Amino acid sequence: MPLIQRAFWFLRHGETDWNAQGLSQGNVDILLNETGRAQAVAAAAMLANRGIATIVASPLSRAHDTALAVAATTGLKVQLEEGLREVSFGAQEGQPMSQWFNDWVAGSYTPDDAESFADLRARAIAAINRSLDLTAPVLIVAHGALFRALRAEMGLEPNVRTPNAMPFFCRPGTPWELIPASDL
Repeated sequence: MPLIQRAFWFLRHGETDWNAQGLSQGNVDILLNETGRAQAVAAAAMLANRGIATIVASPLSRAHDTALAVAATTGLKVQLEEGLREVSFGAQEGQPMSQWFNDWVAGSYTPDDAESFADLRARAIAAINRSLDLTAPVLIVAHGALFRALRAEMGLEPNVRTPNAMPFFCRPGTPWELIPASDL
């Protein structure tokens, strides 16, 4: 199923201690650290007065808490979408990010007990499409690997690190445009 051609906002969660240490988090529920909490508040300020009508977030606390910071600014409620959960990295969760990650994105390697990049891509597209059926404009608050899968679907280079807590306006096209909130 292709990604619905509808503009939306995307926000990766704020920083965690594991982000700062270069460890793969996957489905492990790691909390925002002090920097991440400050980043979430800063992102919320960047998203104020953007007309966002719906906030949908991953149920993992790092994304949910980032979404709650935006909700506090916009007065909206956060809806949780299980399909926005970060990829399961299986045996690599909690381990340093290394060469295996590039091979995983390329589809030539999947860690033991992990979700493949192709499976993540299909799950992410389905979750985003469900979210985009809600009242627009929609803000999606989720994770870095999930956004890499979306980038692949958008016709963009997938293996690009998305900064923590930097909102992007995602505009349909061939390829899609990703515009940082700071540039709008």
